[in-house]
Amino acid sequence: MKLAEALIERSELQKINGQIIKRIQDNAKVQEGDTPGENPEELITVYEKNMVRLLYLVQRINETNNKTSFDNNMNISDAIAMRDCIGQKIRSYRIFYEASAIKQDRYYASKQEIKFIRVLDIRNIQGKINELSKEYRELDTKLQGINWNVDLL
Repeated sequence: MKLAEALIERSELQKINGQIIKRIQDNAKVQEGDTPGENPEELITVYEKNMVRLLYLVQRINETNNKTSFDNNMNISDAIAMRDCIGQKIRSYRIFYEASAIKQDRYYASKQEIKFIRVLDIRNIQGKINELSKEYRELDTKLQGINWNVDLL
């Protein structure tokens, strides 16, 4: 099994388990005299079986990521951490950009208009967002390529 296949299966199991949890919640209690649409005990059994498989996949994925070289300087785990950090920085810089945007709302305090001025240089912020986004895409593309070429340990 390739690493990418394990990642896809992990994602699917997580989605399925989320749906199972909702189905268990929906069928955990019924009005007296009624029967649930699905047996929650059977759903719990399926959930537990899925969790065993999920644990196995996560352990194998983590081992593979730790032991597989991304480049000369880091392994896949390090590259994922770097990508996640870049993603967080992108989200933060977008928040900074939005906070700096001056809306056309005007406020009046007694007879004087309150005007706002931008404190951050939004051109620099947008440039940083673009730079980080490119770095993220390049890193993610290389990770995706490696995932399809590496066997799961």
